[in-house]
Amino acid sequence: MTYPDFFNNIETITLQDDLSNLLGATQDGIIEFSYLDVVKCAGHSCPTVLGAYLMTGAALKALFKDELPKRGEVKIYFKENQFEGVAGVIANVMANITGATSKLGFKGIAGNHDRRHLMFFEEDIPANARFVRRDTKEAIDVYYNPSSIAPDAKMSPLMQKCISRTATKEEQQEFARLWQLRVEQIALNKESVIAVKEVE
Repeated sequence: MTYPDFFNNIETITLQDDLSNLLGATQDGIIEFSYLDVVKCAGHSCPTVLGAYLMTGAALKALFKDELPKRGEVKIYFKENQFEGVAGVIANVMANITGATSKLGFKGIAGNHDRRHLMFFEEDIPANARFVRRDTKEAIDVYYNPSSIAPDAKMSPLMQKCISRTATKEEQQEFARLWQLRVEQIALNKESVIAVKEVE
């Protein structure tokens, strides 16, 4: 499998999952996610998929600090409904990493490890997403705005050619290169596009 090298330079997200430990899937329930992992699940790499990944990592760090984040022990709230804009894409990425789902997740074992009813939409929040620890009720709002990382001016006309199927092979390759270049630039400048704030 071939993919852009910069994927490997994006910080991984490590969590501890009691369900994984119980069922022997991973030693001590330790699960590590890479950006490549979520790209595989999404089927593509874009500013939205990257943003969801970066927001999740930033929120978990802020919530758990020096502790290892607990998978399945975080609730996630969105101001949009799941069919609006890119909310569904972001929710899928965050669900893959945290285990949180709305209705379709694991039902649990003997009342434990239920992953449903941990993700909520159309909530009255100011942020892109709010993460809440189930144990301490601590909450973090996370914001993502990649607009400061502008796409190359050649991307839009090349995209139109690709969509209309009039692009040459070289033009298709150039569009793909420029697309991933922007994703890489966002990753390199994550401090300027991601913000977290404690909810009082």
